[in-house]
Amino acid sequence: MWTDDALHGIGRSEREEFGLALVDLASTFPKLLVLDGDLANSTRADIFAVAQPSRFLQLGIAEQNMIGVAAGLATQGFLPVVTTFACFAVYRALDQVRVLVAQPRLNVKIVGGYSGLLTGVTGKTHQAIDDLAIMRGIPGMVVIAPADDLETRAALGAALRHDGPVYLRLTRDPGPRIRQAAAEFEIGRAVQLHQGRDVTVFATGQQTARVLQAANVLRSRGIEALVVHLPTMKPLDVEAIVRSSRATGLVVTSEEHQTTGGLGGAVSEVLGEHSPLPILRLGIRDVWGESATNDDLLEKHGLTARRTAEAIEDFVRRHQSLNKHSRARV
Repeated sequence: MWTDDALHGIGRSEREEFGLALVDLASTFPKLLVLDGDLANSTRADIFAVAQPSRFLQLGIAEQNMIGVAAGLATQGFLPVVTTFACFAVYRALDQVRVLVAQPRLNVKIVGGYSGLLTGVTGKTHQAIDDLAIMRGIPGMVVIAPADDLETRAALGAALRHDGPVYLRLTRDPGPRIRQAAAEFEIGRAVQLHQGRDVTVFATGQQTARVLQAANVLRSRGIEALVVHLPTMKPLDVEAIVRSSRATGLVVTSEEHQTTGGLGGAVSEVLGEHSPLPILRLGIRDVWGESATNDDLLEKHGLTARRTAEAIEDFVRRHQSLNKHSRARV
């Protein structure tokens, strides 16, 4: 249970906010259609189905076909939003996403619910923990991972306004709000959430809240962490990544995703090209998930606020010690 007072209360789940936001945005986007793969009561697309039954299409357990239908609708000027679990949208329908949506750059929005590890004890078959790596590797695909319910609503609006394919990664369970009120969402823009001079920590999705908790723990131990939230995994805010990293000289990434190809890989690519610096990548390390409680999964993979703070502190202390010895030798 989230109780950290430094954050801003517990919001709705991202999936519930997604369903409510769809209803509110329906009048703004008259061509909006929602396509479902027989999971509307889980993704909460059922909220839209009740409010706009004529604009809700139930495609059944046929995700590849659903992507094809969405592509066809997009060619006729509609704005299709495809909803299902991330594991089905990204893995089962990947060929259709690549060939039918991404290559012709059609205006289709793919919403992957139940992403990451925390999927309600569903186990490794349903845990999408490398979806960001796959989707950001597709040319022309925008990839977004909001941190909370308020950002989910803003990100959905930005995704619908964007002309082209978008992958929106949503989580299952409620979490803390990283800000007190909704903010404008700009695709490709990073958000600095915590000031610091000792280490720069980048996070994405709901992991950002746990990183903010870790930053408060670190502050009590004399380490000031500069925390930057990257809700858009593609396109990346290269300027913000380089500027924030240079401000401290040490970099950490934290994500509820494989470190290979995910946020850690993306930030490493940017720094390798623009500003090579020591970097620690926290996340899932080349293993599958498993069926367990949220707390147990986060603990096992070192993603709790406590484990995150411990890893960052060790990283900073080691480099402080190395720098001290280097100065002594000089």
